[in-house]
Amino acid sequence: MSDMRIGGLASGMDIDQIVSDLMKIENIKRDRLEQDKQVLQWRQEAYNDLNKYYANFILDTKKDFGLSSTTSTGTLINVSVSSLDWVKSATSSDTTIATVSSLASSSEGTYNITVDKIAKNFSAASSGSISDGATTDLATQFTDIASTDTIQFTIETNSGSQLFTYSGGLDSVSLDDIVKDINDANLGVTASFDSSIDRFFIQTDDTGTTNTLKITDTSTIAAAPAKKFFTGANNLLKLQQDEDGDSTYTDFEDGTIKTYAGQDAQIDFGAAVNITQASNNFTINGIELSLKNTGSFTVTIGTDVDAVYDKINSFVESYNEMVGKVYGELREETYRDYLPLTDEQKESMTEDEIELWEEKAKSGLLRNDLLLERTMQTVRNGLYEEVSSITGAYDQLTEIGITTEAYSSGSVGKLVIDEEDLRDAIQNNADDVLELLFKQPSESLRSKSEDSMTAAEITQKREESGLINRMYDNLIAGMKDVINKAGPGDDSSLLRNVQSSILLDFVTEHGSISMLDSDIDDINSDINTMIDRLSSIENRYWKQFSAMEQAINQMNQQSAWIGQQMVGM
Repeated sequence: MSDMRIGGLASGMDIDQIVSDLMKIENIKRDRLEQDKQVLQWRQEAYNDLNKYYANFILDTKKDFGLSSTTSTGTLINVSVSSLDWVKSATSSDTTIATVSSLASSSEGTYNITVDKIAKNFSAASSGSISDGATTDLATQFTDIASTDTIQFTIETNSGSQLFTYSGGLDSVSLDDIVKDINDANLGVTASFDSSIDRFFIQTDDTGTTNTLKITDTSTIAAAPAKKFFTGANNLLKLQQDEDGDSTYTDFEDGTIKTYAGQDAQIDFGAAVNITQASNNFTINGIELSLKNTGSFTVTIGTDVDAVYDKINSFVESYNEMVGKVYGELREETYRDYLPLTDEQKESMTEDEIELWEEKAKSGLLRNDLLLERTMQTVRNGLYEEVSSITGAYDQLTEIGITTEAYSSGSVGKLVIDEEDLRDAIQNNADDVLELLFKQPSESLRSKSEDSMTAAEITQKREESGLINRMYDNLIAGMKDVINKAGPGDDSSLLRNVQSSILLDFVTEHGSISMLDSDIDDINSDINTMIDRLSSIENRYWKQFSAMEQAINQMNQQSAWIGQQMVGM
């Protein structure tokens, strides 16, 4: 139970105010701890923001180069340099036959191509109007169908087989119901009924001879025993098909007799004749063809100098922006007189005043940071070191017309492009430029995580990597250092998109506790200790003033008694 606190009734002093003023002096130490904690939290946020910037730089430039793509499920995957579609230009002499594009792996030259067949899916359709009445139900739509009849058929495709049965009330089943059931079966076929023209359609979803369809019709139609719903002469849907593509249409035959299929595409690519596949989209020797019609045409492949130059120039601009951003942090002015505001200080300020003050207080949090300096130095050095085991004409960045800005007091190592030299390098040796920038290290190094590599293996990997891939690796190594220092913040998923194992060391070796987290925990412990100490000091002050009040009160009582005694005498 705490000691009773006695106010200044006896002394006439404002004890509450006196103790409060005394505690303000004592609280200065606690305020300093809170300010130190706030600075650490701000520095942690600054590190996290910069790591986020690094991550977006890597992801955005990879996407711009076409080195990564997103699957239908949202997963990021890496793309090989040979698959880049902006390096070579492709021109078709007749785009009504085929449109073309080319990958980086394509060889320059002119190619003669003949399209003998284009890929088709199999399709069948009503040859004329099929309805005798309203389409609300089968018994009303078709005169030959009674409500007690049975419509039954099996659809078998390369994707599977399913029996469909409709009996015991065809006046409650419509053709739209049958269409829906067929489509919901996921058999690789699509059915439809267009009531505006009164025709039924069915077709395989994909092209090629491997996509098959057969329908075995076992319907029982009493009024028309010679007729079936889907198949044979006089089928109620009037289905016909042109199996050979010769514009000769025949009745859709029963599946026990006939299996229908789509048509493969067939082309001659130079001396390579009779190349077939199920799709109209071919990729041959890095040339992508999208067939439209039969006929002959030529494809001309050449280096797209403008596209390659623009991609490299765009990357250099992004790199320079990143360098400016990081060195802006490293050289940002520090305002040592602007400490984090205490709660009491904030109470006497407007929101705008608080914002302006904290802008100054946060300035220079990463000034001259050795971790960031080391990362940027490694990145810069990596750009100017040779790429080993190169097979092309260039093994250094300067050889393709890219250098560092001239030295000045404000220079930070941004890149400068000599447009003429870079365009000449691209025009003369585009493949060699790509190798310099994007060369992959040996498979034994590429397949291992750097977390499991020795220092010698990491050095070898850097030496064998193209300059841009080397830059990405050096940045990721720096990002890992930042994570160990400040944690991942709220960006774990973003960081894992850069590299799936980027948090591995942080989790396994550091237990997901960053150095700044540990420092903040230490300050929190000091603050809690300080709170207990301040509470003791405040209680001591009150105990002392309460004792004084009691003494004064006792003295007053004694003085009053003496006065009374003297009056009595």
